[in-house]
Amino acid sequence: MDILAVSDPFIKALIANDFLQRALFTGLLIGFVTPLIGSFVVIKRLSFIADTLSHFSLAGLSIGTYLITVLGFVWIADELYLAMIFSVIGAFIIEILRGYYQNYKEISMPIVMSMGTALSGLFISLSGGISLKLYNYLFGTILTVDDGFVRVITVVTVVVVLLLVIFYKQMVMISFDETYAKLLGIKVRRFQFMSTLILAVVVSISLATVGVLLVSSLMIIPVAGAMKVGKSFKNTVSIAILFSEISVVGGLWLSYELDFPTGATIVLCNVTILLSIGIIKYFINLYRLKSDKMTTT
Repeated sequence: MDILAVSDPFIKALIANDFLQRALFTGLLIGFVTPLIGSFVVIKRLSFIADTLSHFSLAGLSIGTYLITVLGFVWIADELYLAMIFSVIGAFIIEILRGYYQNYKEISMPIVMSMGTALSGLFISLSGGISLKLYNYLFGTILTVDDGFVRVITVVTVVVVLLLVIFYKQMVMISFDETYAKLLGIKVRRFQFMSTLILAVVVSISLATVGVLLVSSLMIIPVAGAMKVGKSFKNTVSIAILFSEISVVGGLWLSYELDFPTGATIVLCNVTILLSIGIIKYFINLYRLKSDKMTTT
């Protein structure tokens, strides 16, 4: 399992161990790019799509495990790369189904999720049951990422940021009002496909951080918290990234100090921030309500 064993203080261990440095760097990149993409996903009311693609990625992991362990396809270096391919395939299928069911576009997601879950169950069974490596991918393996994966995630992050910078106005317009975007001559269908493809890649690379079962949490929860305090869309995105990065650093530190699973701890840090914001907002609103009553009387 993805567990840190405590021996030295966290900062000292971070300086001394390459695997911790890779984990922190990977976590910071994921913590930046997931809420960045998640902000557009939430605005478009497609929060369920990240969970759908992560489950379809699990089919890639399961098939990869079967090919390596049963059929001996050792040239497949890591099941995670097959998961990335399946995530992109899942994005293709979702877009095809969204076009087919024009008035019921949301039906595409449970169809793809069901397909991914069924394939996962089949190939896990054919592989002789769930392996330790596959189990770790369910909850994240950030401490085991190698230099090759760090390079991949760096390239993906740079490409995603560049695409969003170049097409920011179009993406925002489509996210808030597709009809108006069409009137302005924006190729809505093309941009929808591009955004789904980007999401698929981001979801698949995030599996190493928090795993299949928690990846949608990393993408949605920081945005949910930021929406309660952000004053504009850009402000909300910036705050969501801040919350996410705090959760990554705090999660790594707490998992080291308390010997907790890293991926789960990162997500719980996100949840803690969200709950804290909710409690603080509640008492602020309560105070304002009392102040207004005293003013009126």
